[in-house]
Amino acid sequence: MTDALGLLAASWGVLMAISPILQIRRMLDRHSSADLSISFLCVLQIGFALWVAYGLSLRNAAIFVPNSVAFLVGVATIVIALRYRESHGDAAHHHRAEEA
Repeated sequence: MTDALGLLAASWGVLMAISPILQIRRMLDRHSSADLSISFLCVLQIGFALWVAYGLSLRNAAIFVPNSVAFLVGVATIVIALRYRESHGDAAHHHRAEEA
């Protein structure tokens, strides 16, 4: 029973870990990350990193795997969000320069 629960929890954890892909899709569709808190994502990343380290120390795949996936997807989400922030800032700067 414990092994089955561990497998179910780890499987659900992987689904939770990939759920930010929905946010990535939204950013790509809108060409904006303005409504996303990068600070919030960074706090989550620290938590995921700690859980990865804990799972590794226990050699527990049910902890390690979903948190590793969550960490990697989180990094991708932050990178995409920052790129949209940079491109949005560059576009605003370019627009202001054209007006001057």
